[in-house]
Amino acid sequence: MIILEVAKKILSLVMNKETKELKKAGLKATLPRIRILETLESSSERHLSAEEIYKELISAGEEIGLATVYRVLTQFESAGIILRHNFEGNHAVYEISPDDHHDHMVCLETGKVIEFHDDTIEELQEKIVAEHGYEMVDHSMVLYVKPKSK
Repeated sequence: MIILEVAKKILSLVMNKETKELKKAGLKATLPRIRILETLESSSERHLSAEEIYKELISAGEEIGLATVYRVLTQFESAGIILRHNFEGNHAVYEISPDDHHDHMVCLETGKVIEFHDDTIEELQEKIVAEHGYEMVDHSMVLYVKPKSK
């Protein structure tokens, strides 16, 4: 019961960016939601799996279950806070919903995800769509790569 009271005090004192973002998405600002959002926003890696988020929270001393991490990520995805990507091997990774469009390269050897944007590629895609009599609504492009042999 004491832990619950401390958590409530923390939540009432901290009206930070994460709390505002959760409320804007229609989600209650619970401690697990705040911690998971903080982890996604503060990570040097922009694409994290649920397991990586879980391990990071556990190593920071948070008491949270892997099922809670998955549940919160699903809620965040439904609310448009994050995007889920299923790259090679159908392994899901999550990123904060970007303000701008970008595409991805995934290294087949390391699993590293590299973001990029190229105006020439974007223009060519628009041209191809128009030539076929359509207008583009949305798209995603993923290039699977490996390091060049030396």
